[in-house]
Amino acid sequence: MNTRRRTKVPLLSRLGTASALTAAAVGTSLLAPWAPEAVAAPGMDALRAAASKKGAPYKWGASGPHRFDCSGLTQYAFKRAGKKLPRTAAGQYNQAQKVPTITRARGDLVFFQSGQSVYHVGIYAGHGRIWHAPKTGAVVRLERIWSRNVSYGRVG
Repeated sequence: MNTRRRTKVPLLSRLGTASALTAAAVGTSLLAPWAPEAVAAPGMDALRAAASKKGAPYKWGASGPHRFDCSGLTQYAFKRAGKKLPRTAAGQYNQAQKVPTITRARGDLVFFQSGQSVYHVGIYAGHGRIWHAPKTGAVVRLERIWSRNVSYGRVG
């Protein structure tokens, strides 16, 4: 009779690198950098709506359908997804459910902050990028997140 005790070893330690890739392929749940990013619903519909406005000119105070400022674009995109958002980035920040960076998902709102003030918002597109209407003279575009002073919010 075998009297040795089995100790609990973390999954990744037991699997090893090659086996971890196999486990991920067959559906074993692993938190791994190669795993596809999650999608926040209804954020995916909003993300598609924002992307469809690629090239639309920035105009302060505009909320579409042909010109946008940052919060106007996010408001427009989520309205197309069936969700109502406040008009300003700060209002959207106050309404959104806060999510930690590690659990951010495509379709989440990305809020740019200076101290306690929210000054810009975009929609997370995955891989550290957002769709947004950046500034006067620019157009709606996909761009890398350029600051560490960001937080994420989910529209439910």
